[in-house]
Amino acid sequence: MTKPIRIGVLGAARIVPLALMSPATSLQNVEVTALAARDGVRARAFAAKHKIPHVHDSYVSLVADPAIDAVYIALPNGLHGQWTIAALQAGKHVLCEKPFTANAEEAETVATVARRTGLVTMEAFHYRYHALTARLLDILASGELGEIRHIETIMCVPLLSRKNIRWDLSLAGGTLMDVGCYTIHLLRTLAGAEPVVRSATAKLFKPDVDRWMHVEFEFADGRTGSITASMLSSRLLSAGARVIGSRGELRVNNPYMPQFLHNLIVETQAGRRREKVPPRPTTYAAQLERFAAAIQRGVPFPTNVDDAVANMRIIDACYAAAGLPRREPTTSAR
Repeated sequence: MTKPIRIGVLGAARIVPLALMSPATSLQNVEVTALAARDGVRARAFAAKHKIPHVHDSYVSLVADPAIDAVYIALPNGLHGQWTIAALQAGKHVLCEKPFTANAEEAETVATVARRTGLVTMEAFHYRYHALTARLLDILASGELGEIRHIETIMCVPLLSRKNIRWDLSLAGGTLMDVGCYTIHLLRTLAGAEPVVRSATAKLFKPDVDRWMHVEFEFADGRTGSITASMLSSRLLSAGARVIGSRGELRVNNPYMPQFLHNLIVETQAGRRREKVPPRPTTYAAQLERFAAAIQRGVPFPTNVDDAVANMRIIDACYAAAGLPRREPTTSAR
């Protein structure tokens, strides 16, 4: 029997139970064994609630722990790059929450370290590992829709708290960094190619921090695309994608969290059909299973460092086209 992968967690964020703790209970080859957070009191309470046996008093202590094989990074965006590098240099595999880094330049630096160490470094675009994404790609590859002409992706969610860290520019916040990175990633995934930004329009929450973003793209083969993302707009809740081809159209609702609810419709000259895929395993369980398989058996995975760098390049280009500055890393000595 292969020994379980021992995972340490950086950050007591609300995403941790859903993205890691719950799926870990269904996998025999994964154990969450340690936690470190900025607030020690919160870290101890979080660890007790979720039965994490060890609490470190700093991020530095956790990544240096020889009893840990891998690190899950659930810190604010601006800290992802620094602590991914620290974990890799300490010999740990990394599962890093999206977005991978603050900007493409930092992503390249992280990728260089990852390639040098040979350690598994995965960006946590969990939807990419679900059966629904595989089905979408199968439909597009089948030629059923004919020549693909246009792809649209959207993710709009309400974030009403003005104090939420996702609005903090110093922590690499903003809508495009949070929900927008999903729409860009899904656009790239469905297209199977890298787009070029034609135009971008942003509405601001505060100076340089976007609350809504719409971007128009083009591809080298003539296809076009667009993304719409918001954390505060009149369109409170919407998540989906649309692919228009010469012989038909595909529409999908909630491709990002399909375990909760999804809807896939294909319309061609042959008619209209609705499809469902099994919701289980969840996106998070499928992602964690692939992370473990990459570590233990060398199984390849799509959200690798090359993919992460490419996604960050598009994010930077969108900010530039919208007249906004790229995000910069945050420094933490903890």
